[in-house]
Amino acid sequence: MLDTVIIGAGVAGLTAGIYTVRAGMSSLLLEAAVVGGMTATSPLIENYPGFQAISGMELMDNFKAHAEKYIDIKELSPVTSLARDEHFTIKTGDEKLEARSIILATGSKYRKLGVKGEQELAGKGVSYCATCDGYFFKGKKIVIVGGGESAAVEALYLHNIGIDVTLVHRRGELRAEKAYQESLKEKDINMIMNTNVSEIKGKDGVEAVLLKNVSTGKEEELPVQGVFIAIGEEPNSALAKGLGVELDKSGYVKVDNFQRTNVPGFYAAGDVTGGIKQITTGVGEGCKAAISAYEDIYEPYWA
Repeated sequence: MLDTVIIGAGVAGLTAGIYTVRAGMSSLLLEAAVVGGMTATSPLIENYPGFQAISGMELMDNFKAHAEKYIDIKELSPVTSLARDEHFTIKTGDEKLEARSIILATGSKYRKLGVKGEQELAGKGVSYCATCDGYFFKGKKIVIVGGGESAAVEALYLHNIGIDVTLVHRRGELRAEKAYQESLKEKDINMIMNTNVSEIKGKDGVEAVLLKNVSTGKEEELPVQGVFIAIGEEPNSALAKGLGVELDKSGYVKVDNFQRTNVPGFYAAGDVTGGIKQITTGVGEGCKAAISAYEDIYEPYWA
C-alpha cells in the first residue's frame, strides 16, 4: 500500500510529489493527460521568482525533470474511480491501487460559451488555447471572448504573433490587471464592449460570429476566421465530490489552511481549490498538502 497517491501533474501535484518522497513517503503521481497542466499553455511567465521571463512549457519541463528525480509519474492515466473505506482505493484503467491518503491536484478546465456553433466548430477555428493554436491563425482575423486576465494575455499573445485581434466582452469594463489593459491600448487592439457572441457561424471552419449588444439588443455579424474563448475555468472536482468532500458553491474543493478537506486523509491543492490561481500559490499549496499528509500518517514534519 502506498502512503499517498497524487492525482494531477501540474505545479501543485509535482511539488507535492517532490515533498512527499523527500519526507520518506511512498508516493505515486497520476496524470490523466500529460505533465504541465494549464501553466504549460502560458506563452510567457514573468512573475515566477527566479525566472525573469520563461515560457510555461519550459518552466513545466523544468518542474517535471526535478520531480522525476523523486517520484514515478504516470501520464495518460486518468482515475476512473475513487473510493474510501479504511483506506483509499484508486482505479485507473486496469490498475487498482491502494493508498493511505490522496492529494488532489487536478486543476480546472476551460469554461465553454454554450452558443450555437461552438461545439460543431471546435478544432475548426474555435479554440480555448492561444499558445496551442495561435500559430495556425497568423495573418488572419479572430475574436477573443472574455474580459479577464486570461483573455487580455491571450489577446496580446495573438496580436504579437501577427494576428488581427478583436476582443469581445459582455461588460463595459475589463477585469484584467491594469498593466494588461494598458498594454491592450498601447497595441491598439480593437475591443467591443457590452457585447456577447451569440453564435459562431461556418461550415468547414469559422466564417463569422454573431454579436449582440447587451444594452440595445442589436445584432451584427462580424466576419472572422477564428474564435478564441477565454471566459474562465471550472474545477475538476468530480472525484472529490464522489467521496463526499465539501465543495463551495462554484464547485471548488474546500480546504483549511493546511490543505486538509473534511474527509480524513484527503487533501487538495492548486487551482482545484479556487482562490488565487497563480503558479506560486500552486507550489505553496502542493508543499502544504504533502507535509499535512506526512504529519497525519507519521509525525510532525519538523519534529
